Amino acid sequence: MILVDSSVWIDYFNGTPTTETDFLDSILGVEPLGIGDLILTEVLQGFRSDSEYRKVKDLMLELTLFELLGRDRAVRAADSYRALRKKGVTIRKTNDLIIGTYCVDESLPLLFRDRDFQPMIDHMGLRSALA
Repeated sequence: MILVDSSVWIDYFNGTPTTETDFLDSILGVEPLGIGDLILTEVLQGFRSDSEYRKVKDLMLELTLFELLGRDRAVRAADSYRALRKKGVTIRKTNDLIIGTYCVDESLPLLFRDRDFQPMIDHMGLRSALA
């Protein structure tokens, strides 16, 4: 199972060719893919067209959906943020910290294009799906 971040989905649906979108295209229908509830929200909120929104929503809801946050993981995400800050690293987006913490906790590789995840690879044990 690979969790795919919104940074890749957004580029994919916008037709932006990247290493990550090419990889996503190559594994769609071949590898099991997951999406987090926060990721689903980030992707769907960007569609202006109602028809595109419905089409993508239907496709995304066919993926395994993970609820990324609860009480215990909220505390672990805060602990991770604090530990990274002590190392001089600031994660800009709380959602990314939650997603990264979930993937570390559940041993899921993450397909991403957002630079906030690199420090989580370097210091928290997050695994890139491209590694």
